[in-house]
Amino acid sequence: MVQWVYCFGGTRNEGRAEMRNLLGGKGANLAEMASIGLPVPAGFTITTEVCTAYYKNACAYPDDLKAQVENALRHIEQAIGMGFGDKKNPLLVSVRSGARVSMPGMMDTVLNLGLNDETVEGLANSSGDPRFAWDSYRRFIQMYGSVVMGVPHHRFEDILEEAKHALRVQDDTEITAEQLRVLVKDYRALVLGETGKEFPTDPHVQLWGAIGAVFGSWMNPRASTYRKLHDIPAEWGTAVSVQAMVFGNMGDDCATGVCFTRDPSTGENVFYGEYLVNAQGEDVVAGIRTPQPMAIARAEDGQKPMETVLPEAYAELSRIRSLLEGHYRDMQDIEFTVQKNVLYILQTRSGKRTAAAALKVAIDMAHEGLITQEEAILRVPPSSLNQLLHPALDPKAERTQLARGLPASPGAAAGAIVFTAEDVETHAARDEDVILVRIETSPEDVHGMHAAKGVLTTRGGMTSHAAVVARGMGRVCVAGAGGIQVDYKAKTVTAGGHVLKEGDWITLDGGTGSVYLGRVATIPPVLSGDFATLMGWADDARRLRVRANAETIADAETALSFGAEGIGLARTEHMFFAPERIGHVRQMIMTENPALRARAIEALQQFQRDDFIGLFRTMAGLPVTIRLLDPPLHEFLPHGENELADVAAALGENIEVLRARRDALSESNPMLGHRGCRLGITAPEIYAMQVRAIAQAAIRAAEIVGKPIVPEIMIPLVATEEELKRTRAAAEETIKAVIAEEGVELKYDIGTMIELPRAALTAEHIAHEADFFSFGTNDLTQTTLGLSRDDAASFLPLYVEKGILPRDPFVSIDQEGVGALVRMGVTKGRTTRPGMKMGICGEHGGDPDSIAFFESIGLDYVSCSPFRVPVARLAAAQAALQKREKTIA
Repeated sequence: MVQWVYCFGGTRNEGRAEMRNLLGGKGANLAEMASIGLPVPAGFTITTEVCTAYYKNACAYPDDLKAQVENALRHIEQAIGMGFGDKKNPLLVSVRSGARVSMPGMMDTVLNLGLNDETVEGLANSSGDPRFAWDSYRRFIQMYGSVVMGVPHHRFEDILEEAKHALRVQDDTEITAEQLRVLVKDYRALVLGETGKEFPTDPHVQLWGAIGAVFGSWMNPRASTYRKLHDIPAEWGTAVSVQAMVFGNMGDDCATGVCFTRDPSTGENVFYGEYLVNAQGEDVVAGIRTPQPMAIARAEDGQKPMETVLPEAYAELSRIRSLLEGHYRDMQDIEFTVQKNVLYILQTRSGKRTAAAALKVAIDMAHEGLITQEEAILRVPPSSLNQLLHPALDPKAERTQLARGLPASPGAAAGAIVFTAEDVETHAARDEDVILVRIETSPEDVHGMHAAKGVLTTRGGMTSHAAVVARGMGRVCVAGAGGIQVDYKAKTVTAGGHVLKEGDWITLDGGTGSVYLGRVATIPPVLSGDFATLMGWADDARRLRVRANAETIADAETALSFGAEGIGLARTEHMFFAPERIGHVRQMIMTENPALRARAIEALQQFQRDDFIGLFRTMAGLPVTIRLLDPPLHEFLPHGENELADVAAALGENIEVLRARRDALSESNPMLGHRGCRLGITAPEIYAMQVRAIAQAAIRAAEIVGKPIVPEIMIPLVATEEELKRTRAAAEETIKAVIAEEGVELKYDIGTMIELPRAALTAEHIAHEADFFSFGTNDLTQTTLGLSRDDAASFLPLYVEKGILPRDPFVSIDQEGVGALVRMGVTKGRTTRPGMKMGICGEHGGDPDSIAFFESIGLDYVSCSPFRVPVARLAAAQAALQKREKTIA
C-alpha cells in the first residue's frame, strides 16, 4: 500500500528534512523539528504525490487516502487530548500548503477548522473565554468562505468594518462575544447569499473541502505566475499539512509572529521579526494591525517589543533561533504562536533574502564555521547578482505603473521619451537622460541605444535585438511591452490611460519589466567586500573560463571590471552602424565600380583597425575573438529615398541604377540569406579588409602593451567544410601579406561559429579547417527549432504556460534538441582535433542552467554580455561543484 500520509508530533514522527520532495518544505521541516524536540503541535502531511494524482485523475483522490487521513486524525486527537468534532473538547486544525520550494503567500491556508454552532460552545467552555471562541469561529467562516467557497474576501471585511463603525470601536479586539455571535450569523448569511449553499457544519466535510482548496490553489493564477518567475515545475505539486491549532488570540498572554534568524534585507546577524499580541497569523501578514518588533534594540519610541511584553516566550524563541540556524545551517524564517505564555513553532524554512543579504549570510556563515566555502558558493543564486550590478529603484519612492513588458536587461533608468536613435544622440550630447522608445529596434539603432539610459520596445522577446544589444551594453531594457501604443507620427506613447509626448519622463525597471510614469528615484549599486570575497572563492572553484561579448572599449573595460578573462565575441557589424561609417558601408555594397568600392573599403579599414587596436590594448594579451561580418547584407541597404540619394551623391552614380541594385539585393528572408561566410565568398574584399585590419591592429597593440597578441578570427555561419576551407585560405593569404609588409611574426587562430545544425552534424569535417569552435546558440536555436527569436515572443509565453516547452529556449538552452547538437559538435570536433578549444558565445552564456549544461559537456569557456560576467562566474563555480559532488556520489 502506498503511504500517502505522514504523521509528526507527539510520539509519532514519520518524516524528516530530507523528504521535502515528498512532504514539501513545510511538512518535512515540521517533522524534523518535532524529531529534535521542539514544541511543534501534532499533525500530519498529505504528500505531493497526492497532488500529482489529484490533477491526473480529474481532481479525484487515491482510494485509500481517506482511511489514512482518518487514522492520522486519531493520532492528533491522542497527542492533544481533544476530539475532532467533539462538542465539549473540540480539536481544531489548520490546513496549509507546502511545496518543496517555498512559495510564500502564493497558495491557500485555512485556520480554526472544525468549528460549528456546537463546537464553538465547547471551545468557549473549555477555554473559559467565549469571546475567543466566537472570534475564532468568525475568522474560520471568513477564511473558509473565501478560500473554499469562493466568496470575495472583501465582502467579509465590509461586514466587519460596518459592525465596528456601528459599535463605535477601532480594533477587532474591542468587539464582544455577543457582538461576534451576530457577526457569525451575518457571515453565514453572506455565504448563503453568494453561493446558494449553507456553510458546512460537519468538521469532516470542512476538512476535505479545505484539503481540496489547498490542492486547487497550486494552480491558481498567483501560484502559477510565481512558478514561472522562479522556474518551479508544475508537476512538483504541493503537499498539505493538517496540524492541531494553537491560539495566539486567547488574550494578552498570547501572540503570533514571524521572525528571521538574521536580517533578510542586509544579512546582519540580528534577530529580526514582528509579532502581535492577541492575534492569529493572518493578522500579521494582512496588515490590518500594526505589528511590533521582536527585540528591544530594534524598537522605536512607543513600540512594545516582545522581549519586554512576553519575556519568557521571547527567551525561549531566542534559544530556538540559535538551535534552528545551527541545525539547518542557514538563515531561517520562523512562524510561531504563543498560547498562554507557552511557545509553539509552526514552521521554519530557509528565509527569502535580498542578493546583498544572501552574500553576507553565506560569507558570514562560512567564516563562522557553519558551512564550508563550497557551500557558501552554492547558497547564492547567480541570477540574484543582477540586483547588485545595476542601479535599482528606491523602494521608498512612490510610483505609478504604466505597463509591463519583459525584463530584458536589468537595472533601473529614468529619462525623457525619445523615438529615434539620432534624437537620442542629440539629447545625450547635451547630458540629458533619455529613454529610446521603439516598436522594435534594428541594428541601425545601436548608436542611439548606447547613448540612451534605457530602451523600451513594444515588440520582441528576451533575446530580441533590443534585449541582446542592451544587455551587452549594460543598458536597462524592457522589451515586448504590448500594452503600450507608440505613434511615431504623432510622437506619442499611450499606456495605462495616459498619453505621453516626446520629452515626457518615464522610468524603466529592467529587473521586473515594469514601466512607470515620470521619474522614480534610483539608488546606485554597491559592490561590497562580500561580493569580492564570494567571487574569489567562485574563481578558485570553477573550471569554465568566462569571457565577455564586447565591441567597444567601454564594454571591454566593464567586462574586465567584472572579472572577464577575455572577449569571446566581438560582433564587427555593430561597429559599422555609427553615422560616420554607415555611409561607407552602403557605398561599398551599392557600387559595382571597383575603384569606388576600394575607396569605401579603405575608409572602413581605418575605422576597423582603430577599433581592434582599442580592444587588443584594453584586454592586454587576454584572448579576443573577432567575428567577421555576419548579419544579412540586406540590413545595410539604404532604406528610404533620402538614404538612397545620399549614397548616389557620395558615389556620383545615377540614383535609378542604385535603386535597381538595392531591389536586387533585397531579400525575403534575410536571416537565412546572404550573410556570414556567404558574404565572405561572394564579396571576398570585405573579409579581406577586416582580416587585414585585425592583423595590423594585433601587431600595433603588441608594441603598445609589450605582450604578444594572438587574435582569434571567427568565420560565421559555416555550413560546410569547403566554405571554411576557402574563407580560411583567403584570410591566411591576407595575414601573410601583412606579416611580409610589417616584417614581424604574428600568431593567430582561425575558427568558426557553429550556428547551423549541419555544422554540428558534420563537425568532424569542419574541424579539419578550424583552430576553435564557438557555438552561436542564438542562431542555432532559431535554425534548429525553426523559430524567429524576434517574432516568437508572441506565442512562446503561451507554449511555456501550457507546458509545451519547459522554458523559453532563447533564455535557457533546449538541452534535448539544441543542446544535443552542441554536445555532438563538441564530440565530433574533438574526434578530429583532440583538445580543440571550444566555447559558447550566445546569450545562453549568461544563463546559470545553460552554464551547468556547458560544464557537463566539457566546453572550455562561456561568453556573455559584460554585466552578466559575475553571474556566469558564480554559475560556472556552482556547476563545477555540483558535477564534483555527483562524481563522488
